[in-house]
Amino acid sequence: MTDVKTLSQALDALLQPEKFRDYGPNGLQVEGARPILKLVSGVTASRALIDAAIAAQADAIFVHHGLFWRGQDGRITGWMRERLRLLLVHDIHLFAYHLPLDAHPELGNNAQLGRVLGWEATRRFGEQDLGFVGDCAPTDAQALAEQVHHALGRAATCIAGDGRSIRRVAWCTGGAQSYFEAAIAAGADAFITGEISEPQAHLARETGVAFLACGHHASERYGAPAVAAHVAKQLGLVHEFIDIDNPA
Repeated sequence: MTDVKTLSQALDALLQPEKFRDYGPNGLQVEGARPILKLVSGVTASRALIDAAIAAQADAIFVHHGLFWRGQDGRITGWMRERLRLLLVHDIHLFAYHLPLDAHPELGNNAQLGRVLGWEATRRFGEQDLGFVGDCAPTDAQALAEQVHHALGRAATCIAGDGRSIRRVAWCTGGAQSYFEAAIAAGADAFITGEISEPQAHLARETGVAFLACGHHASERYGAPAVAAHVAKQLGLVHEFIDIDNPA
């Protein structure tokens, strides 16, 4: 068992949020009022995850996508009121780390996606060095898409480029489609992320570099439980990962 200050310090020491320019507050977002024995992790602080954490008798929740984002409507109404009400009524602490969780070199979303897909990063690229680059066994875009589908349980949207042999892959989880040009500049034969927007299809066809979108949620299911399990072990807590399915 521990307290909220100790858990917050352990997470901050591991993820170092002060190093990042982010889209919202990292760290403790909602303070509960109970000692912490059980930590539940998940991808997003949705009502479904909060309900499941309550049923699991969680004292604290750790997520990648928290409640508060830069530029959002600050009024506590509707769905936001209900999420906060549930947390406050049940005295549950909510911790959220966005870019710091993506970036951690061993436990973060990108490192863990590489682990699941069998790749080890040899260098970083892109804004704030969030993207990872590594070598892979020679393959082609369709075989790579099948590998991703098998590993993540989600079919990837694949723009095959020029059909070249793929030996170097770049990846960045979630909504990192804007990193595609940086991945091309980094010498990648293929880029894997969660989402695709209209320009990336044209870039893949014109540059020959394959682009694979495997789902925002599917690509980011691995960092939160890895970090939460690590810190739970460090502090002697019980940890449970709860995956709320999301087709996006």
